[in-house]
Amino acid sequence: MSRIGRKPIQIPQGVTVKLGEGNLVTVKGPKGELKRAFHPEITIEIKDNVVTVKRPSDAPFYRALHGTTRALINNMVIGVTQGFSKRLVINEKTYKAAVKGREVEFALGFSHPVVVKIPEGIDVTVEKQLITVSGIDKELVGQFAQKIRHLRKVDPYKAKGIIYEGEKIRRKAGKTIAAGAK
Repeated sequence: MSRIGRKPIQIPQGVTVKLGEGNLVTVKGPKGELKRAFHPEITIEIKDNVVTVKRPSDAPFYRALHGTTRALINNMVIGVTQGFSKRLVINEKTYKAAVKGREVEFALGFSHPVVVKIPEGIDVTVEKQLITVSGIDKELVGQFAQKIRHLRKVDPYKAKGIIYEGEKIRRKAGKTIAAGAK
């Protein structure tokens, strides 16, 4: 059995988990509501404020789905209670970002500003060189943070660009002049 897949998920106070037709799981909590459909052959049981996930056989396909299904349901429960956030750092003094309505406008050294629309369910705040992306859907938060990060990838020579907070940048050495060359 999968070590992650067989772990039961405790449903906290104030959260309701419902199982609908076609393995549609609905999780409601203080921060909002999330819905997701899972593979029909994976068994999801809800008893006494505990969610358990079971698989039909030990085939590699079902083994992979077992742990993934449990992790996704657990992320839904955590999302509606605590939420998720990613923090990005703009690693250059001249680069700027500003939230304008449901859009984020970036000045990243291009000839024009880059405008990115904020998807529903995501909140973005900007404080000087720090961008915080938060929401209840872990997948959506990660995708939007990655989209922002790819607007200006980090230059390995000067370390300019957008990075995750705490991320290490592998620096490369620049060119060196040969000693005897004229």
